[in-house]
Formats: sequence, structure tokens, C-alpha cells
Amino acid sequence: MFAMLNRVPEQVSWMEISGDGSFWLQSERGAGIGCSALSLGNRFPAYVSQDRSSGLKAEEALLGVIAESTSGKRMAYMPAVPAVDDSLLRRIEETDLLLFDGTFWSDDELIRVQGSGATARQMGHIPVSGAEGSLRKLAGLRPPRKIFLHVNNTNPMLDESGPEYAEVRAAGWEVAEDGWSFEL
Repeated sequence: MFAMLNRVPEQVSWMEISGDGSFWLQSERGAGIGCSALSLGNRFPAYVSQDRSSGLKAEEALLGVIAESTSGKRMAYMPAVPAVDDSLLRRIEETDLLLFDGTFWSDDELIRVQGSGATARQMGHIPVSGAEGSLRKLAGLRPPRKIFLHVNNTNPMLDESGPEYAEVRAAGWEVAEDGWSFEL
């Protein structure tokens, strides 16, 4: 999958990171962005084979990143979150922008749409809706801008005329769109 990024020489620079480590991203202008990785779960995605995952650290199966600009503003990038706990809430509270897992609206979304498959939680994603969903779990967050990303094409919140989209917007969230950029 990542070979696509290496098609152009020197387009990317690879580095190893760990689930509790910090690292720097450098821009062409020399300005750096400090990043902290954090473990979000210990179950590898389905595309990681059992042979491959047996040689990897379980606490690094799902990672989120908190990036801090030179201005001191922080952004949390969390594309695959299996659960929200107090520790994660504390980390998110320290940020100014939250990009959060919006993969599935409901736990049984794929089963209802396709007639079979795994649940959102079995795949390592907290659903957006429901009593234990991210919309309710993250209802009291301080970050001024909260955006759902990594949204599956089966997720009904993509329909801007639907009740799911209206519920997300009423709760103070946005749904990411291709091409967006953010300045911290």
C-alpha cells in the first residue's frame, strides 16, 4: 500500500515511530512540527496479516498523533479509534483541532448495507451514533473545531440532507471533505 508514495524519488522520508514516542516533521522551509504518537488500541487492522502482526508490538497496532506547531497550537489526528476512555479524553482536551474517526455511523452499518461483514467495533472503530458512540462520548470537548474524517462511503452522515448529518452539525462537528487544509 505505501509503495505508491515511493513512486517519485525523495517524495517521502520514512522513519520508525513508537506508540509513546515523539518525533519532528520538517517542512521545506525548515520549520518543524512536533508530534507525539499515542496508542489507540492493540488490535491490528484486517489488512495486516497474522504473520506480520506476530512480529509487531500490539500497543502500536493503532496510533494517533498529536501535532504541535511553532505557534503552540495542537491538532489531534485519530483516524481509527476503537474506544474513548478518560486518558484519551484528557489528551484531546489539550488540542485546538480534532480530526477524529468517523468511519461508521452505527456498529452494524456494514451488516445492514451489505448483508454481512464485521461490526464497526470488531474492525476497531467506535461508531459515531448511539449511547456509547463518539458523538455522545465526546460531547463535552473543549477543542473549538471538531471534524470527523476517514468516513466510509456507507456512512449516512455524508448525506448533507439527511438527519445524521444534521445531528452531527447540531453537536458542533464537521464532516471532512477532500482537499481541506488547516492552519495552526
